[in-house]
Amino acid sequence: MNINNMSNRNTIIKPTPFQTLKNLPKPFSQTQCVQHKHEILVCGGVSERDCYSYHTLKNEYKFICEYPSDVTLVGHCVLKWVDKSSKDSNEITLLSFGGNAYTKRHTLVMKYVSVWDDNNEMNKLKKTNNCNEWVPFTDNDNNPIQIGRNLDDYQGMRAVIGGSNNHLLFITFYLNNISVFDLNTFQFIKHDTLPTNDPMYYHCFVSKSENEQEAMKQIIKKNKIKKKKNEMLLFKHRTGLLIKYDEIDNTFQFHKLPVCKGIAPSNEYAYVCINDVILFFGPNALKKSYKYAIQNKKWIKFKYTLPIPLYDCFGISNEHDTYIHIIGGSNRKDKPTNEIQLVIQYWIRISKIKLGWIHDFNKIIIASV
Repeated sequence: MNINNMSNRNTIIKPTPFQTLKNLPKPFSQTQCVQHKHEILVCGGVSERDCYSYHTLKNEYKFICEYPSDVTLVGHCVLKWVDKSSKDSNEITLLSFGGNAYTKRHTLVMKYVSVWDDNNEMNKLKKTNNCNEWVPFTDNDNNPIQIGRNLDDYQGMRAVIGGSNNHLLFITFYLNNISVFDLNTFQFIKHDTLPTNDPMYYHCFVSKSENEQEAMKQIIKKNKIKKKKNEMLLFKHRTGLLIKYDEIDNTFQFHKLPVCKGIAPSNEYAYVCINDVILFFGPNALKKSYKYAIQNKKWIKFKYTLPIPLYDCFGISNEHDTYIHIIGGSNRKDKPTNEIQLVIQYWIRISKIKLGWIHDFNKIIIASV
């Protein structure tokens, strides 16, 4: 099922929006991924400490580094931490954290510079600045910082970075907890309880579209409103929540959202939030996929299904939100992770007039080999 020749992109093949691309170098279950330009960074997984860069145009992988030998990865989280004041678009910072009372906690950062750049000066810069390696997260005095209290169970937790200065880390975790960590002061500033009895692990937790929130910031600026609000969505089993956080008051508001029956019994699926929709792939280790429209709060089941049933996989879009990659995972809960090494690519048709989703999925034509 591998696709090795990407040269002919105009051929129309059988009506399915899925392609299977080059195998991962190693099996990855419960992996975490970050998008950077034409790269997707694959950062470890269960019993796997290696990290790779997948080049979406070349359909090739390159080794980046591995996690320190004393780090055990079980349901960890990796996020891209963007410094809005930085003028260097070639370097990004990754934040990795996880652990619980039974697994040693880790909080690490990586300054990443593309491994695909063969420039000699760039390679020297990488070595000088300790780029492309996981190092302890430290405060301004170089003291190591651990994210997570002693009894916090971060296995399968989900987190997003937001805030008016991209400085707030929102963490949702077992049993029904939500915390806010200030990345500038290196301290927790809020702990609260989610209004649900469903246990929070390996769930869906996303920030509302950056485009939408940026538009809201412009409205706030125009009307000189002082309040700074962040909006996030969470889904797990029977729970659907719109979460609003006010930076000024340091308070949460929770609003219930509808949950479709196909998603309700599931977790450990891949999900991707783009513009005003969230896509779900492989819920409950099945081949099904769903779309949730944020604005009108509607669920739609896709006509097309995954080539194989998956769970413990990761979904992420490419640089221009034209492809979704479903990376790693297993195809059933009792199957060893080393038997599944897939990157599945899903092509989304984009309106040329206005960036958005085409609702008639039956008319999707796949770019083929």
